[in-house]
Amino acid sequence: HFNGASLFFVFLYLHLFKGLFFVSYRLKKVWMSGIVILLLVMMEAFMGYVLVWAQMSFWASVVITSLLSVIPIWGPSIVTWIWSGFTVSSATLKFFFVLHFLVPWGLLLLVMVHLVFLHETGSTSKLYCHGDYDKVCFYPEYWVKDFLNVVVWLIFVVFSLACPFFLGDPEMFIESDPMMSPVHIVPEWYFLFAYAILRAIPNKVLGVVSLFFSILVFFIFVLVESYVSILSKVNKFFVFVFVFVSVVLSWLGQCLVEDPFVVLSMIFSFLYFFVVFVLFMIYYVSGRVFL
Repeated sequence: HFNGASLFFVFLYLHLFKGLFFVSYRLKKVWMSGIVILLLVMMEAFMGYVLVWAQMSFWASVVITSLLSVIPIWGPSIVTWIWSGFTVSSATLKFFFVLHFLVPWGLLLLVMVHLVFLHETGSTSKLYCHGDYDKVCFYPEYWVKDFLNVVVWLIFVVFSLACPFFLGDPEMFIESDPMMSPVHIVPEWYFLFAYAILRAIPNKVLGVVSLFFSILVFFIFVLVESYVSILSKVNKFFVFVFVFVSVVLSWLGQCLVEDPFVVLSMIFSFLYFFVVFVLFMIYYVSGRVFL
């Protein structure tokens, strides 16, 4: 569990990039349920990160949860409710533990909904094999191919049980000290791109809004009504640009808050939203021009 979280997020982000690459947002219900799953998984992972109760995760929980105080009127009350008091304490840990255990059951339901929506029409084929006559039988071809995944999974389970902390971040083994904060807060790598966007904006409210919009912005792709194959190469180019920008933002998120990293964070935060906007406009505008 501790070893596999990073690997899980690698596959999640690859799945998102693949969806952008192959214009999978044409299946609107599948795309929207997938983004909701991503948001819930990120919330779930954050709570699991806090449960370690190490120095970095303790202070990350203080900083990240206090961001909700920007919500007008109810913000401070929501933060107090999440903390189960007036500061992050043992009560907060128990609250997060319960949620960390319960949320996966909601995720399981959402994944089932995701698959039901997918099987309404079937997934898009990378080889453009749309008819059943073009498809390969599940047995023996796919059964044998997928059995390799079962073997790899069993090896990973044995590794996780024998060496449960082998792939853990060294920061997670430093006991938390409420009286001394770290030099700068560094979340786990899979949140760094969003954290870099948060830090890049001097205004707290705009920073928090940008943080949430770094994921919520993908909902706009359901507005794309048509697909023009002549622009697929342009789309694929900008998907690779988006991957590059996301990786650079993740690197900037773990750097110190000083020049030139602050300026670079601002530049790449703008590029992040700009490239997403371009990816959206490629098919949104072309559908009205060519069709």
